[in-house]
Amino acid sequence: MLGWSLFFLTISLIAGAVAFGGLASGTVGVAPMLFMVFLALSLVTAIVSYLRP
Repeated sequence: MLGWSLFFLTISLIAGAVAFGGLASGTVGVAPMLFMVFLALSLVTAIVSYLRP
């Protein structure tokens, strides 16, 4: 589960860099949404892996 958490965190950081860095005009609408989704998934998987023995 921790591996998935790190994967989702990496994806969210990449999406955030694309969205807030202004690399491409086509990703302006999609990248912030992906950033929030993958950041939330990262947090959920980190919490679940912490709670599981």
